[in-house]
Amino acid sequence: MNFSLTKKDVLFFILIAAAIFRIYGLSRGDTVSDEVFMAFRGLGMIDFDMAPHQTTPWEWWDPVIGENQPSALPFWTKLSMHDHPWGVPLTQNLSMKIFGESNFGFRLPSALLGVASVYVLYLIGTLLYTEWVGLIAAALLAITVNNIYISRLGMQESYVIFAVLLAVYYFLKSLRDPKYLLWVGIIMGIGAEMKYTTLILAPLLITYLILFRREYLKSKYFWQGIGACLLIFSPTIIYNIGLYRATGHLDFQFSHILGQYPPEWKVAPGKEIGTLAHRVKEFVPRLIQSNSWLFLMAYAGALLAFIVSLAKNMKVTLERHKFIILATIFIILLLLLVGPSYRFLTMLTPFMALGIAAFFGQIKYPEFFRKNNILIILSAVFMLFEIFYTINNQIAYYPVGPFPWLSSNVRYENYNWGYNELDEYLNNELGGKMPAITFDVKYQFLENLRVEAIAAGKKNGLDLYPALIVYEGNFDGGAKLWALDRYNIYHGWPVIDLETYLRYLREQGFDYVERSGFKVVYFIQSTNWVPPGDLGILTVGTPESIYNKRGDQVFKVYKTTFHE
Repeated sequence: MNFSLTKKDVLFFILIAAAIFRIYGLSRGDTVSDEVFMAFRGLGMIDFDMAPHQTTPWEWWDPVIGENQPSALPFWTKLSMHDHPWGVPLTQNLSMKIFGESNFGFRLPSALLGVASVYVLYLIGTLLYTEWVGLIAAALLAITVNNIYISRLGMQESYVIFAVLLAVYYFLKSLRDPKYLLWVGIIMGIGAEMKYTTLILAPLLITYLILFRREYLKSKYFWQGIGACLLIFSPTIIYNIGLYRATGHLDFQFSHILGQYPPEWKVAPGKEIGTLAHRVKEFVPRLIQSNSWLFLMAYAGALLAFIVSLAKNMKVTLERHKFIILATIFIILLLLLVGPSYRFLTMLTPFMALGIAAFFGQIKYPEFFRKNNILIILSAVFMLFEIFYTINNQIAYYPVGPFPWLSSNVRYENYNWGYNELDEYLNNELGGKMPAITFDVKYQFLENLRVEAIAAGKKNGLDLYPALIVYEGNFDGGAKLWALDRYNIYHGWPVIDLETYLRYLREQGFDYVERSGFKVVYFIQSTNWVPPGDLGILTVGTPESIYNKRGDQVFKVYKTTFHE
């Protein structure tokens, strides 16, 4: 019985592997990265994430009027957010409505787009070179840790990478039929509504046309594509017009680019990227920290092969690889502009994979290599190591081995500290119940959310539960937003920090909690925090311990019940 694999079979197995590495155990890893700021807002489609130093127009114009009162927000504030467009939160909102309010729910779109990116890279490699090059590039992207890590998080970059690759694919098709330029514009518009970095496509593609296909600049399809892009991106444009008319500045990203420093945003988280010299200095170390060393060595080998090819025949080499050269240059320029953080470096990974495939996939190897299956053996060793490296750093709860040979720093982007276990504990305690007592809120949109949560609880027949949740303040900001503040903002549960709790007692009396009607108090204490003296009833009794996946005790929860 003969058994042989076709190229389509190989592609099928590549996509299956890509899906397994991106979807299996997707909920693993705590919400300690910027993904939580997208998911938290996406859950209720509100431009609010409790950031004290980066307030939003929703906070500026929406004081509480009264129960069940409409929001006073200007219409344009619903068209975008103060720092990013609505595309990613909206996608996550839809996903969580289907798959639940969970890590899996808001991360799944990223994972699926990561798999789709592998397929689109195969198409690009096939168009630019050969089908084998496309398969090699897809295989590399399917298993390398840098792309898998970003696909397993609910951040925007997985969306951006897919949009960039899909737009590139249709652009390459347009070089044979200009009608596809319209699709390029549509995809760019959608991508820009996910994140502004997608717009790096504009200078890249226009530069290519100016250098090699200048006649396209006069094509009606080129201008239709621009029109389609602007039309899809128009909500963000209208938002910025409204914001500028109201405040004299644009949104957080555009105001920073234009050198505006609004008084509302005196602190600019994520913009501390250092000088250009610092960014250049950090570029290669960050690559090493976020990729497997073997993948980087393969890319270095591809660059060396490119240089040798240039020396032999510069004209032919530049003509053959002109698009990938331009794409790499523009992506690197973008990274130097925004800073080479781990998540931004993921935009370079597909083009690195394509570069490796382009040079190693087209080498005419000596007969000795082919005859003795050396190529197959070396390729298998490479792939097996990449698979192990990925499993060790993204699938396993905790990596083993030293950095960079076996472990990567990207694991800390979704590390298993124990916040998921805390969320599970609270979900078990509060599931099937609704708050009997809620706190007043500052903004009308939050008041409306509270009213909706109470109404939904009554409709579903949930039991009233007079509980108060107190936590000490030594929490990661993003993890706290999802594991604690989410219960407050979206479900109405009274959640306060220890400092606020103690202030209430000082101002209202030490029987404040009981007088307010609370019958149960949860005090959440992280084990790496030393209590400031006697905390009274908060620490009475034996606490319940919460352990992370390694078996470390990370939280103690004291549950105090007041009897009638």
